[in-house]
Amino acid sequence: MLLNRRARSDYGMRVHRKQTIHAAVIIVLFLIIVISGSVVFIGWKNKINNERRELLLLWEEGAYGEAYSLSRERLINKPMDFFLLTLHGFSAYQLAVAQINDYDTKTYIDESIWSLRKALLCTEGPEDFRIPYILGKAYYAKGSGYEDLAVKFLEAARDGNYQASDLPEFLGLAYASVHDYRNSVAAFSLALNAGTEGAYDGGSFPSDLLLLSIARSYVALDETESARAYLMRCLETSRDSKTTIAARLLLGEIFVKEENAEGAEAQYLTILKEDGENAEAHFQLGELYATIGDPTRARAEWRRAIRINPAHRPARQRLNNVN
Repeated sequence: MLLNRRARSDYGMRVHRKQTIHAAVIIVLFLIIVISGSVVFIGWKNKINNERRELLLLWEEGAYGEAYSLSRERLINKPMDFFLLTLHGFSAYQLAVAQINDYDTKTYIDESIWSLRKALLCTEGPEDFRIPYILGKAYYAKGSGYEDLAVKFLEAARDGNYQASDLPEFLGLAYASVHDYRNSVAAFSLALNAGTEGAYDGGSFPSDLLLLSIARSYVALDETESARAYLMRCLETSRDSKTTIAARLLLGEIFVKEENAEGAEAQYLTILKEDGENAEAHFQLGELYATIGDPTRARAEWRRAIRINPAHRPARQRLNNVN
């Protein structure tokens, strides 16, 4: 019996040892799996972080072409990645405003809008108001038929308290494009009162253009006194011939409405003194002379307008109607 007890005892101990070893092996395997998974996860996370750092570095260095291409390549495998979509849209917009060819500009603008609208569908965390800001500018650049969307997204950026020096200016332009001249004036005035020069897509949006834009909105509101005041300020500050010509043409239009023929003529003659090859100034002079009952001088000015610009349809129509 003693022998049997020992045999059973040895057998129990062997079973216990096997169970212990088996349990230890399972624990070790579990730890290996956990550690391996953690290493893989950390490596994957580091890879993602490195990819983002690489793209951000390209963006910060102003290498928009490289950032655009790299983000587009990575979007193939991650089509709904918020970071990639956002940076791709921003890069596309920066490339758009740097183009000379209209077709290339529109292509990049469309790419920017597509990417940023998609990014809005998969926003991570708090709303990034840079997205509606760029979307609003992109829709404004897209042109006719998209002005209401430009207003919508620029207002969203403003309401989100996004700070950008050119935001009030673009809002003013967008409002004017949908004929909301009262809000246009308010937005332009905000930019002017803030004392900012603004930035118009890498170039400049100086105060003379801002003053001219405010004046145009006041003309549309038929508030000619305010318009005239801003135009005079524009002429005092501007050193750009195109801007001063536009301001004088608008001043001439105001004087014509006020039946101030001498004032209007003075503006048109000043333009021609500075730029004798300005077809629009000749045409408006012709219109003025026709209004005051001098058809001979009117026809002469319309002919000069056509000689300078054969495609000037209003001048050609006026000559055809007179003859």
